[in-house]
Amino acid sequence: MTAEERAEEVTEAEQVTEAEVNSASFVLERLGEVARDRGLRVCVVESLTSGRLASTVGAVEGAGDWFTGGVVAYRTDIKERVLGVTPGTDPVSAVCAEQLADGARRLFDADLCVSTTGVGGPDAEGGHDAGTVYLGWASNDGIGHRMLALTGDPGEVLDETVEIAVRLLAFHAESLHPAGPRRGDAQRL
Repeated sequence: MTAEERAEEVTEAEQVTEAEVNSASFVLERLGEVARDRGLRVCVVESLTSGRLASTVGAVEGAGDWFTGGVVAYRTDIKERVLGVTPGTDPVSAVCAEQLADGARRLFDADLCVSTTGVGGPDAEGGHDAGTVYLGWASNDGIGHRMLALTGDPGEVLDETVEIAVRLLAFHAESLHPAGPRRGDAQRL
């Protein structure tokens, strides 16, 4: 059920406004419900947002049941060695965002992962304008990315990146079902 369908189910006395349905807290609550109900495991990997995304997702009530964790990886060598990013990949690119998400998904044995990478500003970096952001996603169904061109000071860029990344997690969680037994589960059988 989508957030809009859930809002329609609310009785007249409890009408939810469109602004509330689109609020970050509603999206986070919905992400938690979907992940918990479907037995999903969700993780994040961050370069740009330096732990803000993990902190936001981890603060959801009951996150311990479905949020497997996050990785903050700034240095290129860590991205390559720990998360499997191909050496020489531009750290501010769609390819990097996708490889980060897929590497962390495998590391955490998760059903869904979203990554953040980009330039927060205030200045351009590596030939990329401030506010250039790539969000990667990886699930058992595939990988992909979104490119964002954000404006504002560095704090605003990071806040907006986290908000959009949470929405991306919730969007992809809606279409997923767990893959089956986990590596750890197989060892207990």
